[in-house]
Amino acid sequence: MNAKLFLFLRIFFGIFLVFFGLDHFLNYIPFPEMAPEANAYFQNLLSTYAMQLVGVVEVTAGLAFIFNKFGALMALILMSVSINAVLFHLSLDPAKIYGALVLLVLNIIFLYAYRKKYNTLLTAV
Repeated sequence: MNAKLFLFLRIFFGIFLVFFGLDHFLNYIPFPEMAPEANAYFQNLLSTYAMQLVGVVEVTAGLAFIFNKFGALMALILMSVSINAVLFHLSLDPAKIYGALVLLVLNIIFLYAYRKKYNTLLTAV
């Protein structure tokens, strides 16, 4: 991948993650209307502080990408958040899936970009 493109995507992804991760704590993005099933599920996630954990993961990953530290590790950890966000929207709120798809696509791009760093992880002993 072109170094300038990778730098741009890394900074963009980091800012994207920090912006949406901080919203889990500061609530500056207006909460949209969701289907009743989606709203009930999301309220349960909020009541157990699961969304605050997601916010911590997003902010930590965003800072890792911005400062170019531990990006490969954070791309792996963030994949669980990306997949769960897409599955949530696919099954409960498909009209608002676009942000989750952007998160997943960018996450896959970074997993691919860091693929050589995973060689020892994927090598059989």
